[in-house]
Amino acid sequence: MSSAAVPAPLLAPPRRAWLTDLPVLLVAVVWGSSYLAAKGITTPHTVVAVLVLRFAVVLPVLAVAGWRRLRTLSAAQWRGAGLLGLVLSGIFLVETYGIVHTSATNAGLIISLTMIFTPLAEAAVTRTRPTGSFLAAAGLSVAGVVLLTQGGGFTSPSAGDLLMLVAALARTLHVLLMARIKSVEGADALSLTTVQLGSAVAVFALLAAAPGTGAAPWTVAAGFGAREWAGLLFLSVFCTLFAFFVQMWSVRRTSPSRVSLLLGTEPLWAAAAIAIGGERLGVAGAAGAVLVLAGTAWGRRSADQGAP
Repeated sequence: MSSAAVPAPLLAPPRRAWLTDLPVLLVAVVWGSSYLAAKGITTPHTVVAVLVLRFAVVLPVLAVAGWRRLRTLSAAQWRGAGLLGLVLSGIFLVETYGIVHTSATNAGLIISLTMIFTPLAEAAVTRTRPTGSFLAAAGLSVAGVVLLTQGGGFTSPSAGDLLMLVAALARTLHVLLMARIKSVEGADALSLTTVQLGSAVAVFALLAAAPGTGAAPWTVAAGFGAREWAGLLFLSVFCTLFAFFVQMWSVRRTSPSRVSLLLGTEPLWAAAAIAIGGERLGVAGAAGAVLVLAGTAWGRRSADQGAP
């Protein structure tokens, strides 16, 4: 597909770009914090149940709040948003299983590869070449992530690590589809988010009803205390509802590569949350944090300069 065949997102002027960047950066912050929250309430036997609860908590509120706008979506927009929801369900499944089968530091390092996958995939789709400065900035950020995670100890690759790699690829696909599916262009972001989450929770509910997929959602919910419910609400409201609404909103106002680079700071915030939880970054980790921030700032300037 050529770049002429698919309209590029409308990019904000550089002086206003921070208005789009800030919500995306906040998504990276809450997603970084989600590693500890997810590990605190999820086990290998409760992954599907927790995902059902995580999505079902916010879905009724979204449906009621946006009912009128949902009714204005066309059949094509429902199909487009439903496809995005299927991809989203895959992201959450492999990512959550990955998190419970590997360390938080490994998860943060591997998921940051989305920063590299997205510009390369976008270049392949549009038949253009990413600028050297953008790729260098992304590489600098990844190098920083490598240093950042050394404080937690990068272990040998495991099944969880491979799942996180698949999740990084799925995230790339999701970002590109949000920018490229023509049927969802111009549709209300809240309505599209609602349909996506509805599609995902339907997938999780079907899996929960299947034998051998772990504890039932109501059984897991009954066993939750105040701490677990607080963690679930944080994952539902901030890491799911807020995060994917912002993604849908921002990807139309900037490039998928820029969104990916900002979300690539997620491991930095994950390390900060883990440090608050008792782990120390060390000298290498602190140096990595600086590189992540420097690489992100450089990449944002490169995106501004390369914008039409």
